[in-house]
Amino acid sequence: MSVINIEKDDKIAIVTIDNPPMNTLSPEVIQGLDEAFANLNMDDEVLVILLTGAGEKAFMAGGDIKGFPHKIGNPNLIPQFLKTHGMFNRIDFSPKPVIAVINGYALGGGCELAIACDIRISEEQALLGVPECTLGLLPGAGGTQRLPRLIGEAKAKELMFTGKHISAEEAVTIGLVNRVIPRGEGLEAGLKLARKIARNSPAAIRNIKKAVDEGIELPFEKAIQREAELFQELFLADDVKEGVKAFLDKRKPVFTGK
Repeated sequence: MSVINIEKDDKIAIVTIDNPPMNTLSPEVIQGLDEAFANLNMDDEVLVILLTGAGEKAFMAGGDIKGFPHKIGNPNLIPQFLKTHGMFNRIDFSPKPVIAVINGYALGGGCELAIACDIRISEEQALLGVPECTLGLLPGAGGTQRLPRLIGEAKAKELMFTGKHISAEEAVTIGLVNRVIPRGEGLEAGLKLARKIARNSPAAIRNIKKAVDEGIELPFEKAIQREAELFQELFLADDVKEGVKAFLDKRKPVFTGK
């Protein structure tokens, strides 16, 4: 039985973590997500990716803590950690928008997985947090780097220093999630948003993501230069020809992503 299931709904791929009972970040889940996103990132038929958890309890309740005792005292864990980072980076740096649908607990590695996505939709019953400090650890799947970039240094440190769980409502107020949806309605809300994104130019969406993701790491002047390069690139693409012509013809555009 696969711990990662993939379904396709027109131009949208739905990736579901199915590792009962709490969809923990096991080695099998890491490998499965890495393979899934490697394939989907190259699939020209897929324009948007949704990521969620199976069942009603958890998006992902954290790392596979039962495996931690084997790591204690081992001074050679960095290659293993970097392999996990590789999977998270494959999601973060996907050329396509990735939407997390948080349908329950998103703690530790689960919260870190969610923040590796571009957009987060949370059902109202979800609890989020990075409680690794309560185990004597830190958020080691990119959390110490992605979380401050997302919600600011001070608030991120508060969550990481206390290890507290926060509600979906609090998460939306601090910018950790984009919106809160009633229980059981997260996937449909995610699909609705994905379909709206998929109607737009794939080339434009791809370059918008590049401009934001690359620019946030650059000094402002270099970031503006990068934006100009990506803007220029789109003026040489087919999608802009179709988009402008459709606007002038007062019809809906039919984009190819080229």
